Amino acid sequence: MSTASKTHPVWFLVMFIPMGISNGYVVVTLAYLLATAGVGAVGVAALGAWSLLPQTWKVLGGPLVDTTLSNKTWFVGSAIATGILMIAASLIAPSAANYNLIAVLAFLFSTAAAFNALAADSIMAYATVPEEKGRAGGWSQAGNLGGSGLGGGLGLWLSQNATPSGTAGVGDWLTAHTGLHAFADLGLWFGQHVSAGAFAGIAVGLVCLLSCLGLFFVHEPEGHHRAESFGESIINVGKDAWALVCSRKGLLAVVVFALPVGVGAMTQLWSGVAADWHASANWVALVNGALGGVLSMVGCIAGGWLCDKMDRMTALNLFSIATAACALVMALAAKTETNFIIFVCLYMILTGFCYAAFGAVVLEAIGQGAAATKYNLLASLANVPIIYLSILDGKAHDHWGAKGMLLADALIPVAGTVLFVLFAIATRRFYKQKSLDAS
Repeated sequence: MSTASKTHPVWFLVMFIPMGISNGYVVVTLAYLLATAGVGAVGVAALGAWSLLPQTWKVLGGPLVDTTLSNKTWFVGSAIATGILMIAASLIAPSAANYNLIAVLAFLFSTAAAFNALAADSIMAYATVPEEKGRAGGWSQAGNLGGSGLGGGLGLWLSQNATPSGTAGVGDWLTAHTGLHAFADLGLWFGQHVSAGAFAGIAVGLVCLLSCLGLFFVHEPEGHHRAESFGESIINVGKDAWALVCSRKGLLAVVVFALPVGVGAMTQLWSGVAADWHASANWVALVNGALGGVLSMVGCIAGGWLCDKMDRMTALNLFSIATAACALVMALAAKTETNFIIFVCLYMILTGFCYAAFGAVVLEAIGQGAAATKYNLLASLANVPIIYLSILDGKAHDHWGAKGMLLADALIPVAGTVLFVLFAIATRRFYKQKSLDAS
């Protein structure tokens, strides 16, 4: 039995948590704290943009991870940097005067989290046996979503509810269960000297550090693409990436990720259109926040399991059609708060299925080699349909209301699947002939 076969996919959930935490902490916790401190909507939006910026050029860091330090070294270093920088940001009082410093730190820990995800991508590609690529994709996506919930949900809750007596109580509880009196003293000190907002940042920052424990259960990839010189290694990475695009699985992955297949674009819009269903703010916050995140995680795990029971590309397209069917039925149903809750929850679950299938298709297409670079080439491409379908759905809402928006979200992905199937059929003969010529 190989080392890879001993790696349970659940450990990828642990390893992908820092990426999610960094995003959730910025767009939910820091955004809320700065807004309540008087920072305007433009400033809050800019903070989110600065934190997302490293994700737009993350693929450029892939060759660096693939050719220099070991993947585990990259993971540990970036996890520590993410956690420490996040804690540093939490120790700065949220205010308009401190906005620039907080924004710089948010950019820095988001950059560190991007490199953390690159290392995790590469480790996962090597540590996953072929028959478990679906589950690996599902658990890793669940980790990203769960991390976002921790950084946003837990972070915000602690920033509003952590009290001196509460932190002291946590210290007492830890002392009672470990026998270490230092925990009680530490809890008392935190309660007296650390604000609730800082306590929240420290808590989620420590979770980033704890994600390194997952490395004990995975092996270090063997980088056969690495050469004696950095230049030769970079050339090998380029050749490996080009080979991906030239292969049938790679080309089909490129095409399907460029099309609006398995996008789940309405997840970007539910909060803004909830009034059409007369949904209350509390329900919107729940189904589009904590509950929606949990349901998406469940969908990721279940969808990943299903992907290992069937062709993974077929699974992605079937899950996309199921999500489209959900949008279609919602478009035809009465616009009530109850229907909003039911259909949004179902949509969140199905979107989780699509996320898992995305991860499975990517892992199947890239193989090993320069895994960090290849994974993020496809991941970067997959973000494009999310952007343009969200815009199209929004424009449909402006022109034809909620029903038109949902019909667009239902019909466009189906059209994407049709185009993909036509492309796959049209190119099958070429690759079949190419295979015969090679033999």
